[in-house]
Amino acid sequence: MPASILIVDDESGIRESLGALLRDEGYDAEAVASGEECLERLKRRSFDLVLLDVWLAGIDGLETLERMQSHEAAPMVVMISGHGNIETAVRATKLGAFDFVEKPLSIEKVVLVLRNALEYLRLEEENRRLRAELEERYQILGGSVPMKALRQQIALTAPTNGRVLIYGESGTGKELVARALHANSPRSGMPFVEVNCAAIPEELIESEMFGHRKGSFTGASEDKVGKFQKADGGTLFLDEVGDMSLKTQSKVLRVLEEQRVEPLGSNRPVTVDVRVIAATNKKLEEEIGRNAFREDLFYRLNVIPFYVPALRERTEDIPVLAAHFLKEFCDAYGKKPKEFTAAAMDVLLAYPWPGNVRELKNLVERLVIMCPSPRIEPHHLPPEVFRGTSKSPQKPYESLQEARSAYERDFVLRKLEENRWNMTKTATALGLERSHLYRKMRSLGIAPSKAS
Repeated sequence: MPASILIVDDESGIRESLGALLRDEGYDAEAVASGEECLERLKRRSFDLVLLDVWLAGIDGLETLERMQSHEAAPMVVMISGHGNIETAVRATKLGAFDFVEKPLSIEKVVLVLRNALEYLRLEEENRRLRAELEERYQILGGSVPMKALRQQIALTAPTNGRVLIYGESGTGKELVARALHANSPRSGMPFVEVNCAAIPEELIESEMFGHRKGSFTGASEDKVGKFQKADGGTLFLDEVGDMSLKTQSKVLRVLEEQRVEPLGSNRPVTVDVRVIAATNKKLEEEIGRNAFREDLFYRLNVIPFYVPALRERTEDIPVLAAHFLKEFCDAYGKKPKEFTAAAMDVLLAYPWPGNVRELKNLVERLVIMCPSPRIEPHHLPPEVFRGTSKSPQKPYESLQEARSAYERDFVLRKLEENRWNMTKTATALGLERSHLYRKMRSLGIAPSKAS
Protein backbone atom coordinates (compact mmCIF):
# COMPACT_ATOMS: atom_id res chain seq x y z
CA MET A 1 0.00 0.00 0.00
CA PRO A 2 1.55 3.36 -1.02
CA ALA A 3 2.37 5.95 1.63
CA SER A 4 -0.25 8.69 1.93
CA ILE A 5 0.88 12.35 1.82
CA LEU A 6 -1.15 15.52 2.37
CA ILE A 7 0.16 18.73 0.72
CA VAL A 8 -0.80 22.00 2.47
CA ASP A 9 0.06 25.13 0.46
CA ASP A 10 -1.90 28.24 -0.53
CA GLU A 11 -0.30 28.37 -4.01
CA SER A 12 -2.34 26.27 -6.46
CA GLY A 13 0.65 25.80 -8.78
CA ILE A 14 2.72 24.20 -6.01
CA ARG A 15 -0.18 22.00 -4.94
CA GLU A 16 -0.68 20.73 -8.49
CA SER A 17 3.01 20.24 -9.34
CA LEU A 18 3.85 18.58 -6.01
CA GLY A 19 0.77 16.36 -6.24
CA ALA A 20 1.71 15.21 -9.75
CA LEU A 21 5.35 14.63 -8.74
CA LEU A 22 4.41 12.53 -5.68
CA ARG A 23 1.88 10.47 -7.62
CA ASP A 24 4.54 9.81 -10.27
CA GLU A 25 6.80 8.58 -7.43
CA GLY A 26 4.09 6.12 -6.40
CA TYR A 27 2.64 7.98 -3.39
CA ASP A 28 -1.05 8.53 -2.59
CA ALA A 29 -1.14 12.36 -2.59
CA GLU A 30 -3.88 14.86 -1.76
CA ALA A 31 -3.70 18.66 -1.42
CA VAL A 32 -5.48 21.44 0.50
CA ALA A 33 -4.97 25.21 0.55
CA SER A 34 -5.11 26.15 4.27
CA GLY A 35 -4.33 25.05 7.80
CA GLU A 36 -8.03 24.84 8.61
CA GLU A 37 -8.65 22.50 5.67
CA CYS A 38 -5.66 20.43 6.73
CA LEU A 39 -7.00 19.90 10.27
CA GLU A 40 -10.46 19.12 8.93
CA ARG A 41 -9.06 16.57 6.44
CA LEU A 42 -7.04 14.89 9.20
CA LYS A 43 -10.26 14.35 11.18
CA ARG A 44 -11.68 12.33 8.28
CA ARG A 45 -8.56 10.49 7.19
CA SER A 46 -5.11 9.62 8.54
CA PHE A 47 -1.98 10.40 6.50
CA ASP A 48 1.55 9.08 6.86
CA LEU A 49 3.11 12.47 6.17
CA VAL A 50 2.11 16.13 5.73
CA LEU A 51 4.04 18.62 3.56
CA LEU A 52 3.12 21.87 5.33
CA ASP A 53 3.81 25.43 4.15
CA VAL A 54 4.77 27.91 6.90
CA TRP A 55 3.01 30.95 5.46
CA LEU A 56 -0.72 30.33 5.06
CA ALA A 57 -3.82 32.50 5.09
CA GLY A 58 -5.73 32.09 8.36
CA ILE A 59 -3.80 29.99 10.86
CA ASP A 60 -0.19 29.66 9.73
CA GLY A 61 1.80 26.47 9.30
CA LEU A 62 3.43 26.57 12.76
CA GLU A 63 0.10 26.88 14.54
CA THR A 64 -1.32 24.13 12.31
CA LEU A 65 1.64 21.94 13.25
CA GLU A 66 1.10 22.63 16.95
CA ARG A 67 -2.60 21.70 16.71
CA MET A 68 -1.74 18.52 14.76
CA GLN A 69 0.44 17.25 17.61
CA SER A 70 -2.65 16.99 19.83
CA HIS A 71 -4.06 14.30 17.50
CA GLU A 72 -3.75 10.77 18.84
CA ALA A 73 -2.02 9.56 15.66
CA ALA A 74 -0.18 12.69 14.53
CA PRO A 75 1.43 12.29 11.07
CA MET A 76 5.06 12.97 10.21
CA VAL A 77 5.46 16.63 9.13
CA VAL A 78 7.93 18.27 6.74
CA MET A 79 7.76 22.10 6.66
CA ILE A 80 8.19 24.09 3.42
CA SER A 81 8.69 27.85 3.13
CA GLY A 82 9.94 30.55 0.78
CA HIS A 83 10.86 32.84 3.68
CA GLY A 84 12.52 30.40 6.02
CA ASN A 85 15.05 31.37 8.65
CA ILE A 86 16.92 29.57 11.40
CA GLU A 87 14.50 30.73 14.12
CA THR A 88 11.48 29.38 12.19
CA ALA A 89 13.23 26.08 11.47
CA VAL A 90 14.21 25.65 15.14
CA ARG A 91 10.69 26.38 16.32
CA ALA A 92 9.21 23.96 13.77
CA THR A 93 11.61 21.23 14.93
CA LYS A 94 10.69 21.83 18.57
CA LEU A 95 7.03 21.49 17.64
CA GLY A 96 7.74 18.08 16.11
CA ALA A 97 8.57 18.70 12.43
CA PHE A 98 10.91 16.11 10.88
CA ASP A 99 12.64 18.47 8.45
CA PHE A 100 12.46 21.90 6.78
CA VAL A 101 12.64 22.45 3.00
CA GLU A 102 13.08 25.92 1.45
CA LYS A 103 11.41 27.25 -1.69
CA PRO A 104 11.99 27.22 -4.60
CA LEU A 105 11.60 23.49 -4.16
CA SER A 106 14.19 21.15 -5.62
CA ILE A 107 12.53 17.96 -6.88
CA GLU A 108 15.54 15.85 -5.86
CA LYS A 109 15.63 17.32 -2.34
CA VAL A 110 11.88 16.98 -1.80
CA VAL A 111 11.94 13.32 -2.86
CA LEU A 112 15.01 12.62 -0.68
CA VAL A 113 13.51 14.29 2.42
CA LEU A 114 10.23 12.42 1.95
CA ARG A 115 12.03 9.09 1.62
CA ASN A 116 14.06 9.79 4.75
CA ALA A 117 10.95 10.81 6.69
CA LEU A 118 8.98 7.74 5.61
CA GLU A 119 11.95 5.46 6.38
CA TYR A 120 12.13 6.99 9.85
CA LEU A 121 8.40 6.39 10.23
CA ARG A 122 8.84 2.76 9.13
CA LEU A 123 11.65 2.21 11.65
CA GLU A 124 9.55 3.73 14.43
CA GLU A 125 6.68 1.39 13.60
CA GLU A 126 9.05 -1.59 13.47
CA ASN A 127 10.46 -0.63 16.87
CA ARG A 128 6.95 -0.43 18.32
CA ARG A 129 6.17 -3.85 16.87
CA LEU A 130 9.37 -5.38 18.22
CA ARG A 131 8.75 -3.87 21.66
CA ALA A 132 5.25 -5.33 21.64
CA GLU A 133 6.64 -8.74 20.66
CA LEU A 134 9.22 -8.52 23.45
CA GLU A 135 6.57 -7.57 25.97
CA GLU A 136 4.50 -10.57 24.90
CA ARG A 137 7.53 -12.85 24.96
CA TYR A 138 8.57 -11.75 28.44
CA GLN A 139 5.13 -11.36 29.99
CA ILE A 140 4.67 -12.88 33.43
CA LEU A 141 1.70 -15.25 33.26
CA GLY A 142 -0.45 -16.64 36.04
CA GLY A 143 -3.41 -15.55 38.13
CA SER A 144 -2.31 -17.20 41.38
CA VAL A 145 -1.93 -15.09 44.53
CA PRO A 146 1.91 -15.35 44.51
CA MET A 147 2.11 -14.18 40.90
CA LYS A 148 -0.32 -11.31 41.44
CA ALA A 149 1.83 -10.21 44.38
CA LEU A 150 4.98 -10.52 42.26
CA ARG A 151 3.53 -8.35 39.46
CA GLN A 152 2.48 -5.76 42.04
CA GLN A 153 5.99 -5.76 43.51
CA ILE A 154 7.46 -5.27 40.02
CA ALA A 155 5.12 -2.32 39.37
CA LEU A 156 6.26 -0.64 42.62
CA THR A 157 9.97 -1.33 42.20
CA ALA A 158 10.55 -0.92 38.44
CA PRO A 159 10.37 2.92 38.31
CA THR A 160 13.14 3.22 40.93
CA ASN A 161 16.90 2.65 40.76
CA GLY A 162 16.88 0.36 43.80
CA ARG A 163 19.01 -2.78 43.48
CA VAL A 164 17.03 -6.01 43.43
CA LEU A 165 18.05 -9.52 44.50
CA ILE A 166 15.79 -12.22 43.03
CA TYR A 167 15.55 -15.57 44.82
CA GLY A 168 14.07 -18.71 43.31
CA GLU A 169 14.78 -22.25 42.18
CA SER A 170 16.25 -22.92 38.73
CA GLY A 171 13.63 -22.59 36.00
CA THR A 172 11.18 -20.41 37.93
CA GLY A 173 11.65 -17.36 35.69
CA LYS A 174 14.10 -15.10 37.54
CA GLU A 175 15.41 -13.65 34.27
CA LEU A 176 11.82 -12.92 33.24
CA VAL A 177 11.35 -10.85 36.40
CA ALA A 178 14.62 -8.98 35.78
CA ARG A 179 13.54 -8.14 32.21
CA ALA A 180 10.13 -7.00 33.44
CA LEU A 181 11.81 -4.66 35.95
CA HIS A 182 13.97 -3.22 33.17
CA ALA A 183 11.11 -2.92 30.65
CA ASN A 184 8.98 -0.96 33.11
CA SER A 185 11.78 1.33 34.29
CA PRO A 186 12.95 4.73 33.01
CA ARG A 187 15.97 2.81 31.63
CA SER A 188 13.86 0.67 29.27
CA GLY A 189 15.27 2.38 26.17
CA MET A 190 18.83 1.57 27.26
CA PRO A 191 20.65 -1.80 27.22
CA PHE A 192 19.70 -4.84 29.30
CA VAL A 193 22.92 -6.83 29.71
CA GLU A 194 22.99 -10.31 31.23
CA VAL A 195 25.96 -12.03 32.88
CA ASN A 196 25.64 -15.70 33.83
CA CYS A 197 28.18 -15.87 36.66
CA ALA A 198 28.06 -19.67 36.71
CA ALA A 199 28.74 -20.12 32.99
CA ILE A 200 31.86 -17.95 32.61
CA PRO A 201 35.22 -19.57 33.54
CA GLU A 202 36.93 -18.05 36.57
CA GLU A 203 39.92 -16.84 34.54
CA LEU A 204 37.64 -14.92 32.13
CA ILE A 205 34.92 -13.47 34.34
CA GLU A 206 36.84 -10.30 35.31
CA SER A 207 37.54 -9.56 31.64
CA GLU A 208 33.86 -10.18 30.81
CA MET A 209 32.62 -7.96 33.65
CA PHE A 210 35.12 -5.09 33.56
CA GLY A 211 36.74 -5.34 30.12
CA HIS A 212 40.45 -5.29 29.31
CA ARG A 213 43.07 -3.45 27.33
CA LYS A 214 45.07 -5.00 24.52
CA GLY A 215 48.10 -6.88 25.87
CA SER A 216 46.88 -6.90 29.48
CA PHE A 217 47.21 -10.70 29.56
CA THR A 218 48.11 -13.58 27.25
CA GLY A 219 45.52 -13.76 24.49
CA ALA A 220 44.28 -10.16 24.90
CA SER A 221 44.87 -9.23 21.27
CA GLU A 222 42.49 -6.25 21.28
CA ASP A 223 40.58 -3.99 23.65
CA LYS A 224 37.38 -5.43 25.09
CA VAL A 225 34.46 -3.50 26.58
CA GLY A 226 33.13 -5.13 29.75
CA LYS A 227 29.53 -5.83 30.68
CA PHE A 228 29.36 -2.90 33.11
CA GLN A 229 30.27 -0.46 30.34
CA LYS A 230 27.91 -2.13 27.87
CA ALA A 231 25.08 -1.67 30.38
CA ASP A 232 25.88 2.01 30.99
CA GLY A 233 22.60 3.88 31.36
CA GLY A 234 20.68 0.61 31.50
CA THR A 235 20.44 -2.55 33.59
CA LEU A 236 23.04 -5.22 34.39
CA PHE A 237 21.58 -8.61 35.34
CA LEU A 238 23.93 -10.80 37.39
CA ASP A 239 22.41 -14.26 37.08
CA GLU A 240 23.51 -16.99 39.55
CA VAL A 241 25.46 -14.37 41.52
CA GLY A 242 26.06 -16.93 44.28
CA ASP A 243 28.54 -18.72 41.98
CA MET A 244 30.79 -15.67 41.64
CA SER A 245 34.29 -16.04 43.12
CA LEU A 246 35.28 -14.03 46.20
CA LYS A 247 37.91 -12.18 44.16
CA THR A 248 35.35 -11.04 41.61
CA GLN A 249 32.85 -10.24 44.37
CA SER A 250 35.28 -7.74 45.90
CA LYS A 251 35.69 -5.96 42.54
CA VAL A 252 31.94 -5.88 41.90
CA LEU A 253 31.44 -4.41 45.38
CA ARG A 254 33.90 -1.65 44.57
CA VAL A 255 32.11 -0.82 41.31
CA LEU A 256 28.76 -0.66 43.12
CA GLU A 257 30.21 1.68 45.74
CA GLU A 258 32.06 3.99 43.34
CA GLN A 259 30.03 3.60 40.11
CA ARG A 260 33.37 3.34 38.32
CA VAL A 261 34.96 0.40 36.53
CA GLU A 262 38.63 -0.15 35.78
CA PRO A 263 39.36 -2.45 32.79
CA LEU A 264 42.16 -4.98 33.20
CA GLY A 265 45.47 -3.45 32.12
CA SER A 266 44.22 0.12 32.51
CA ASN A 267 44.76 2.65 35.28
CA ARG A 268 42.00 4.96 34.06
CA PRO A 269 38.64 4.26 35.74
CA VAL A 270 35.52 4.68 33.61
CA THR A 271 32.37 6.13 35.23
CA VAL A 272 29.23 4.06 34.66
CA ASP A 273 25.56 4.52 35.51
CA VAL A 274 24.15 1.02 35.91
CA ARG A 275 21.22 -0.45 37.81
CA VAL A 276 22.22 -3.89 39.06
CA ILE A 277 19.70 -6.71 39.41
CA ALA A 278 21.03 -10.02 40.74
CA ALA A 279 19.50 -13.49 40.96
CA THR A 280 20.39 -16.69 42.77
CA ASN A 281 19.03 -20.17 43.43
CA LYS A 282 21.19 -20.42 46.55
CA LYS A 283 20.54 -19.29 50.13
CA LEU A 284 23.12 -16.53 50.32
CA GLU A 285 22.91 -16.30 54.11
CA GLU A 286 24.16 -19.88 54.26
CA GLU A 287 26.88 -19.06 51.70
CA ILE A 288 27.98 -16.17 53.94
CA GLY A 289 28.18 -18.58 56.89
CA ARG A 290 30.48 -20.81 54.81
CA ASN A 291 32.63 -17.79 53.85
CA ALA A 292 31.65 -18.38 50.20
CA PHE A 293 29.88 -15.04 49.75
CA ARG A 294 30.79 -11.56 51.00
CA GLU A 295 28.38 -10.19 53.58
CA ASP A 296 28.99 -6.57 52.51
CA LEU A 297 28.17 -7.41 48.88
CA PHE A 298 25.03 -9.23 50.00
CA TYR A 299 23.73 -6.09 51.71
CA ARG A 300 24.61 -4.02 48.65
CA LEU A 301 22.61 -6.29 46.38
CA ASN A 302 19.75 -7.20 48.71
CA VAL A 303 18.17 -3.74 48.82
CA ILE A 304 14.83 -5.03 47.51
CA PRO A 305 14.47 -8.83 47.76
CA PHE A 306 12.16 -10.67 45.36
CA TYR A 307 11.02 -14.27 45.64
CA VAL A 308 9.83 -16.17 42.55
CA PRO A 309 7.69 -19.12 43.70
CA ALA A 310 8.27 -22.65 42.46
CA LEU A 311 5.67 -24.02 40.04
CA ARG A 312 4.47 -26.56 42.61
CA GLU A 313 3.56 -23.60 44.86
CA ARG A 314 1.22 -22.16 42.21
CA THR A 315 -0.28 -25.17 40.47
CA GLU A 316 -3.35 -23.17 39.45
CA ASP A 317 -1.12 -21.39 36.91
CA ILE A 318 -0.16 -24.63 35.13
CA PRO A 319 -3.19 -24.69 32.74
CA VAL A 320 -2.52 -21.06 31.72
CA LEU A 321 1.18 -21.67 31.14
CA ALA A 322 0.61 -24.96 29.31
CA ALA A 323 -1.96 -23.37 26.95
CA HIS A 324 0.40 -20.44 26.30
CA PHE A 325 3.33 -22.73 25.45
CA LEU A 326 1.10 -24.93 23.28
CA LYS A 327 0.08 -21.96 21.16
CA GLU A 328 3.64 -20.61 21.01
CA PHE A 329 5.15 -23.89 19.78
CA CYS A 330 2.28 -24.81 17.45
CA ASP A 331 2.75 -21.43 15.76
CA ALA A 332 6.54 -21.80 15.71
CA TYR A 333 6.48 -25.28 14.15
CA GLY A 334 3.52 -24.69 11.84
CA LYS A 335 1.38 -27.29 13.64
CA LYS A 336 -2.39 -27.33 13.96
CA PRO A 337 -3.66 -26.16 17.38
CA LYS A 338 -3.49 -28.74 20.16
CA GLU A 339 -5.05 -28.97 23.60
CA PHE A 340 -4.65 -31.00 26.77
CA THR A 341 -7.54 -33.21 27.79
CA ALA A 342 -8.84 -32.86 31.34
CA ALA A 343 -7.26 -36.21 32.26
CA ALA A 344 -3.85 -35.14 30.91
CA MET A 345 -4.09 -31.81 32.75
CA ASP A 346 -4.83 -33.70 35.99
CA VAL A 347 -1.52 -35.51 35.55
CA LEU A 348 0.34 -32.21 35.01
CA LEU A 349 -1.29 -30.73 38.10
CA ALA A 350 -0.23 -33.70 40.25
CA TYR A 351 3.42 -33.62 39.12
CA PRO A 352 5.84 -31.66 41.41
CA TRP A 353 7.84 -30.02 38.55
CA PRO A 354 11.38 -30.03 39.94
CA GLY A 355 12.51 -28.12 36.83
CA ASN A 356 9.68 -25.59 37.27
CA VAL A 357 8.40 -23.49 34.34
CA ARG A 358 11.42 -24.34 32.17
CA GLU A 359 10.62 -28.06 32.53
CA LEU A 360 6.97 -27.46 31.65
CA LYS A 361 7.96 -25.43 28.59
CA ASN A 362 10.34 -28.15 27.39
CA LEU A 363 7.68 -30.81 27.91
CA VAL A 364 5.11 -28.87 25.90
CA GLU A 365 7.60 -28.33 23.05
CA ARG A 366 8.30 -32.07 23.00
CA LEU A 367 4.58 -32.87 22.87
CA VAL A 368 3.96 -30.41 20.04
CA ILE A 369 6.71 -32.08 18.01
CA MET A 370 5.95 -35.69 18.89
CA CYS A 371 2.22 -36.00 19.52
CA PRO A 372 0.27 -36.63 16.28
CA SER A 373 -3.13 -36.00 17.87
CA PRO A 374 -4.73 -32.57 18.34
CA ARG A 375 -5.84 -33.73 21.80
CA ILE A 376 -3.04 -34.61 24.21
CA GLU A 377 -4.08 -37.60 26.35
CA PRO A 378 -2.36 -39.05 29.45
CA HIS A 379 -0.74 -41.82 27.39
CA HIS A 380 1.02 -39.16 25.29
CA LEU A 381 2.82 -37.81 28.37
CA PRO A 382 6.33 -39.06 29.23
CA PRO A 383 6.67 -41.61 32.06
CA GLU A 384 8.49 -39.22 34.42
CA VAL A 385 5.42 -37.05 34.99
CA PHE A 386 3.64 -40.04 36.55
CA ARG A 387 6.32 -40.62 39.17
CA GLY A 388 5.17 -39.95 42.70
CA THR A 389 1.52 -39.65 41.62
CA SER A 390 -1.41 -41.99 41.73
CA LYS A 391 -2.09 -41.34 38.05
CA SER A 392 -1.48 -43.93 35.36
CA PRO A 393 -0.27 -43.18 31.86
CA GLN A 394 -2.59 -45.82 30.46
CA LYS A 395 -6.12 -45.43 29.14
CA PRO A 396 -8.73 -48.12 28.52
CA TYR A 397 -7.94 -49.40 25.02
CA GLU A 398 -10.60 -50.68 22.65
CA SER A 399 -8.50 -53.56 21.30
CA LEU A 400 -5.37 -55.61 21.90
CA GLN A 401 -3.81 -54.05 18.78
CA GLU A 402 -4.39 -50.52 20.12
CA ALA A 403 -2.84 -51.41 23.49
CA ARG A 404 0.14 -53.09 21.81
CA SER A 405 0.73 -50.06 19.55
CA ALA A 406 0.57 -47.67 22.50
CA TYR A 407 3.10 -49.70 24.48
CA GLU A 408 5.35 -50.06 21.44
CA ARG A 409 5.25 -46.33 20.77
CA ASP A 410 6.19 -45.49 24.38
CA PHE A 411 9.00 -48.04 24.28
CA VAL A 412 10.48 -46.69 21.04
CA LEU A 413 10.20 -43.11 22.29
CA ARG A 414 11.98 -44.03 25.51
CA LYS A 415 14.84 -45.67 23.57
CA LEU A 416 15.11 -42.61 21.30
CA GLU A 417 15.36 -40.36 24.35
CA GLU A 418 17.94 -42.64 26.00
CA ASN A 419 20.11 -42.47 22.88
CA ARG A 420 19.57 -38.73 22.36
CA TRP A 421 17.76 -39.41 19.07
CA ASN A 422 20.82 -41.03 17.52
CA MET A 423 19.12 -43.28 14.99
CA THR A 424 21.98 -45.75 14.59
CA LYS A 425 22.35 -46.31 18.35
CA THR A 426 18.58 -46.54 18.83
CA ALA A 427 18.23 -49.09 16.02
CA THR A 428 21.01 -51.19 17.62
CA ALA A 429 19.35 -50.97 21.06
CA LEU A 430 16.04 -52.14 19.55
CA GLY A 431 17.65 -54.86 17.42
CA LEU A 432 16.40 -53.26 14.19
CA GLU A 433 17.89 -52.11 10.93
CA ARG A 434 18.09 -48.31 10.67
CA SER A 435 15.66 -48.24 7.72
CA HIS A 436 13.26 -50.50 9.63
CA LEU A 437 13.38 -48.09 12.58
CA TYR A 438 12.31 -45.20 10.33
CA ARG A 439 9.37 -47.24 9.01
CA LYS A 440 8.42 -48.26 12.55
CA MET A 441 8.49 -44.61 13.71
CA ARG A 442 6.20 -43.55 10.86
CA SER A 443 3.75 -46.36 11.59
CA LEU A 444 3.64 -45.29 15.27
CA GLY A 445 3.16 -41.60 14.49
CA ILE A 446 6.65 -40.55 15.71
CA ALA A 447 7.91 -37.64 13.63
CA PRO A 448 11.24 -38.58 11.98
CA SER A 449 11.98 -34.89 11.33
CA LYS A 450 13.04 -34.51 14.98
CA ALA A 451 15.79 -37.06 14.45
CA SER A 452 17.05 -35.49 11.25
